[in-house]
Amino acid sequence: MQYESKISPETTMEQLQKLIPGSRRALFAKYHIGGCQSCGFEDTETIGDVCKRNDNLSTDEVIEHLLSSAEHDQKIQISPKDLKLEIDEAKEEIKLLDIRSREEVEAVKIKGSQIMTADLQQEALGNWNKETRTIIIDHAGDRSLDVAAFFIGHGMKRTVALGGGIDAYSREVDPSIPRYRIEIESD
Repeated sequence: MQYESKISPETTMEQLQKLIPGSRRALFAKYHIGGCQSCGFEDTETIGDVCKRNDNLSTDEVIEHLLSSAEHDQKIQISPKDLKLEIDEAKEEIKLLDIRSREEVEAVKIKGSQIMTADLQQEALGNWNKETRTIIIDHAGDRSLDVAAFFIGHGMKRTVALGGGIDAYSREVDPSIPRYRIEIESD
């Protein structure tokens, strides 16, 4: 795995989340770490720090779990080029669900995608054929993994996340889609 050698007990949680976008989900699912305020962590903490203050968990075991989860996440992603190929071949209906904000979707989107509202999510999970090919799109490919895992957990087994998000799709496939950055104002 490309990041295996980059992860150690000294890796900060910020670095970890960049290397393995689904790491927060993986830590919460197995160890109840990082999913809520009471079990959260700071970006500056290291994996070793977090393990130590959570019942002295084995850092080797936690890192192994993170790497295994990352390998699984790779399997539920589609590359921008493969998505383009699926769209172009049109062998079946593909649902493109965009989880970005309404403003982001209105400014920049992949043709045929729909903004995922609560109503659309409910319709998809409750009424769509469970074999529907569903692609989850976000800005950079990190949040879409969580939503894809959620859909898969609800029986939508052919759901995948767009690796790298719409930003990678713009860079690798369709440069006519404008790229943008999200800037967060500090207090």
